[in-house]
Amino acid sequence: MVDDLEYLKKVVNSVKSTTDNKWVPIWMDAGKKYEIIGDGFEDNNDNAKARLAYLQAKTFYSIGRFPGEITTLKKSISDCCIRAYGKASKHLDPPLIIHDIKFKEFKIRAHLRIPKASGKLPAVLIMCGADVFKEDRGWAGDHALNNGLASLVMDAPGTGENTFPWEPSSVKAWMKAVDYLASLPEIDSKRIGAFGISRGGYSVMQLAGSYPEMVKAVVAVAGHPFGYEMKLEELKQFVNARNLRSEYIFGEPDGPRTFPEWSIEKENRLNKIWSLSELGILKNIRQPLLMINGKMDHLCPIGNIYFMLENGPPVGRESRIYPDAGHCAFKYFNEWAPASFKWLKEKLN
Repeated sequence: MVDDLEYLKKVVNSVKSTTDNKWVPIWMDAGKKYEIIGDGFEDNNDNAKARLAYLQAKTFYSIGRFPGEITTLKKSISDCCIRAYGKASKHLDPPLIIHDIKFKEFKIRAHLRIPKASGKLPAVLIMCGADVFKEDRGWAGDHALNNGLASLVMDAPGTGENTFPWEPSSVKAWMKAVDYLASLPEIDSKRIGAFGISRGGYSVMQLAGSYPEMVKAVVAVAGHPFGYEMKLEELKQFVNARNLRSEYIFGEPDGPRTFPEWSIEKENRLNKIWSLSELGILKNIRQPLLMINGKMDHLCPIGNIYFMLENGPPVGRESRIYPDAGHCAFKYFNEWAPASFKWLKEKLN
């Protein structure tokens, strides 16, 4: 997502605080630099180079809005991120189509791309996580396209441009998105899969168990909680990692914690609310399933994958665990990302 790593290092070295008054301006300046470069290329009708520059701008803006639109400053740089991504996507072929999915008082803005082909196509719903948004998952749509799959990319409930609240019932947001894909004349409603990362890795499992008649293949990169119960020592380490993260304030200097303080009691309570086994949907997940993660993930314990391998059909579940990688195994992104969509293509054809 960043081409010039030396420039990225320079920007990172200039960061003195994570509070929004110090954090946002640094990433705003970096994003503007590349957006101006992109405007110059576009003025000269060099749309390919303009797209690359706009994507760089989007990435820097996106880092600035982490972990979301929690303050006025974060909202301003989030708007810049959406604008830069819109510029980057303006000349795509096939085009990026922005569609609003509506359900009751809620609305989800999603990004749709459909390959040019004869006959009905398989499709994949691409699910985002808690603090990474659809503008950061355009690469997943590209991989889908390269494998002849239509793609619909959408923010997680309660984030970005998805107004559904983040609660167990928000699985309806994903179900509405699947229904929308199935309604399109270009799409084969019997060949729809799902791909998710981090919280999206959990959501794709929840969707698979809640809507098995419509979701035919699943890739989950990380995800928690599935039903795996950590032993006490692992649970203590998990809670400690969450609390270390909570020490950083990404909002206003005198504002509340950006990430809540954690405890063993809170983790156990949330497991009772969210785990696939407690929701009663674990038995419904019988689709082809590919699970990926780093063994050292401190946010989504690797035991979740073993739990799913131990609780399901004797065939049809695959996994790739990277022993020297952490959350989502992004160290090996260039390996598992294209492989995931090749796998989806095989399972949906």
